[in-house]
Amino acid sequence: MQILGCSTVSPVNSKLIDRVAWLMVGVGIVAAAVTAVANSMNLSNAMYLLATAQLAASVLVSVRANNPKRVVWVSLLVIVAFSIAGQLLDGSFSKESELQSIPDALFLIVQIVLVAGLLFIVARRLGSDPTSVLVDGGIVALGAWFLLWVVFLQPSIGAGQYTVLDSALRGITLATSAIVVFTLVTLVFGDTKRSPAVWLMTGAICLTLIGDLLYAAESSGRFGVADHFANAAYIAALFTASAIFLHSSVSSLVDQGPLLPKRPMMGRLVTTTMALLIPVVVLSLSRPADQQDRVVRAISIFVLSAAVTLRVVYSIRVNAASQRELTHLSQTDSLTDLPNRAMMLSHINHAIATAASEKRSPCVLFIDVDRFKNINDSLGHQAGDYVLIAMAQRLKHALPEHCIVGRISGDEFVILDPTSRQLTDAMHLADRILESFYEPLPLRQGDVFVSASIGVATFRADTANSAEDLLRHADTAMYRAKDAGRNCVAVFDESMLQRVTQRLSVETALYRALERRELRLVHQPIIDIDLGDVVGFEALMRWQRDDGSMISPAEFIPIAEETGTIVPIGAWAMLEALTHLRGWISEGICRRDATMSVNVSPRQLQDPNFVAVVNEALLRAHVPAD
Repeated sequence: MQILGCSTVSPVNSKLIDRVAWLMVGVGIVAAAVTAVANSMNLSNAMYLLATAQLAASVLVSVRANNPKRVVWVSLLVIVAFSIAGQLLDGSFSKESELQSIPDALFLIVQIVLVAGLLFIVARRLGSDPTSVLVDGGIVALGAWFLLWVVFLQPSIGAGQYTVLDSALRGITLATSAIVVFTLVTLVFGDTKRSPAVWLMTGAICLTLIGDLLYAAESSGRFGVADHFANAAYIAALFTASAIFLHSSVSSLVDQGPLLPKRPMMGRLVTTTMALLIPVVVLSLSRPADQQDRVVRAISIFVLSAAVTLRVVYSIRVNAASQRELTHLSQTDSLTDLPNRAMMLSHINHAIATAASEKRSPCVLFIDVDRFKNINDSLGHQAGDYVLIAMAQRLKHALPEHCIVGRISGDEFVILDPTSRQLTDAMHLADRILESFYEPLPLRQGDVFVSASIGVATFRADTANSAEDLLRHADTAMYRAKDAGRNCVAVFDESMLQRVTQRLSVETALYRALERRELRLVHQPIIDIDLGDVVGFEALMRWQRDDGSMISPAEFIPIAEETGTIVPIGAWAMLEALTHLRGWISEGICRRDATMSVNVSPRQLQDPNFVAVVNEALLRAHVPAD
């Protein structure tokens, strides 16, 4: 099957190629070991050419089988081409010749392409904060440059082995290698899951860098390292690079993988810290060899210090921005960008604290959108969000600038006027709010009219001691406005608080009323006037608490419906009423065809078990369904 010129590979063949990829790693280790032990440059060069040939073949197979991104295999071909050219030209010129800089320039190009490719992969896979990666890489590179200058480059220049240009190119190449190492570490310890291709790439680049260091050690004249040892590292790197392309995960090498739950930052911090500390220690323990050495050291340490300072300043700015963002998110509503409940309480507390000294009575308006659930259910939550955003904008435009508008939850808004002095100021604001909703809200589904119920509470030292009290009073008044028919304003008074307290007491006691046998039924007879006989009964519920007080059905039935306790209470009432009817029929008190009427709440009708409850009551009471 051909798709855009690329062939697809079956799962079986894909697994086989993956196994071959790991086999290539083993072959590379064996080839490197043979090259290191044989101590023969002819064998070393032959192994190098063999490794290069198999890498080219692996790339061709990968393009057909794994379809890697073009930037990956093109970059590798560029690296291989310049690396081979540098390898062939290296040693062809004397160390004092200016032409010796040509292979060193080729090796530098290899490093630059490698750095560019790694930065591209890191940016694609991490996708966050590339600036800090570049700065940290620069710190590590500068630290590595300082060490390489002191250990390798300065001794070789002092001995007259290389030209200044050649030494500079070698130094820059090795310093760039430090960026490669750190960028690779950043990729490995980043916040995305590491695929096998990433681990193989890590191994290949590390082997390449080992070869570079071995060549640098031999070139400095301080260490005697045979060329075939460095070639052994390069050979292992080439075979490992083949494994990268043969493995199926190479197709997603430049794609952002799944994020890890926690990003490991310790390795990155340790690396940058050591890159700063080690040069400082070396600088304090060693003396400059000459004036040139002194100048290079001074410039290197200055640039390194500047990079560290830049990194610290950048980190502080990023942390400060993050703290500002977190503070903003913790204090505002994410949908409307209005102050949230915690922030509104802070504003109310501040207004209360200054109310006495400024002779003011701060007022709080609690606003609830009427029948907002209907908008969500019929038009969708996206339309509901738009309504809330539009309401927030209308409230801000309708009110004076000194008023603070907040959204504390769902469809509930709170307005604080810290400058009000009397109740009439609050009522004026409430009227302006109601007027702002006279115009419809244009939605994609059509115009929607929205109304609101408003509760008003003004601060009085004898009734409210805190922002929570004032907000609760406004909330209580808002529910009174809803009970009054919605789209109106209610002002808090102490009787409302007593009513709420009473309602809470009733609600709490109602949960235990059934098990305490406080509920009972009374039956109103239904009489046929023509016959003068009782033809049925209607069951009515009564609640007498343990203390002897009677609770009106008009008070506890709505609470039971709202809390859902009407469902078990209704099931009990039905069974109880039918049991009484069965007993009266059996005792001959009423006719055998007498009926029993039981009131049913809409909440019971919505219960999916309602039919089963009725059927069970009929069966247990032995009453015919008709």
